[in-house]
Amino acid sequence: MSDDDGIRPTEEQKRRQRKRSIAIGLTIAGLILLFYVITLVKMGPAVLNRPL
Repeated sequence: MSDDDGIRPTEEQKRRQRKRSIAIGLTIAGLILLFYVITLVKMGPAVLNRPL
């Protein structure tokens, strides 16, 4: 069998998949940022005054 066997996505499908991957990545990054901000808010301003 040759390497050319199988399903090959069209250029349009590749573009859509890339856009979908970027959207998922941005959504995950947004959730991480949101959780970070919520954590800081819940800890309050005293979190910055602790000894390191």
